[in-house]
Amino acid sequence: MARVTVEDCIEKIPNRFDLVLAAAQRARDVSSGNPLTIDRDNDKNPVVALREIADETIDPDFLRDEIIKSLQKLSNPEVSNEDEEDELEENSDTKYSIGDELAEFKNNIEQNNELNSLQSGFQDVEEDLIKAEDL
Repeated sequence: MARVTVEDCIEKIPNRFDLVLAAAQRARDVSSGNPLTIDRDNDKNPVVALREIADETIDPDFLRDEIIKSLQKLSNPEVSNEDEEDELEENSDTKYSIGDELAEFKNNIEQNNELNSLQSGFQDVEEDLIKAEDL
């Protein structure tokens, strides 16, 4: 069993931070049951992952894509062409135009103006009234 060093892996993935992320992702993949590309030789998963990177038996671009997928909170589901066509047909039935959008915008402005006019805000008070309250 040859001892794997970081220098062996740095030649394949030059950035040490990217190397750590890639090795950790590969170790998680191995833990979850993905097949090994080299013999285990009684090594733990992180060491196996580093050895796979050093021996170039695993593609660093594939590992990068796996890291991105694991960090994404939402996945982009594949939409078939039939679904897209159905959506386009539904949208064409409504015939929503720019004029409709402009009318909605004007209505929103008018509603906001009405709300703002209802809010009185500050009122001017005479100086005599303030002095009377202070006494």
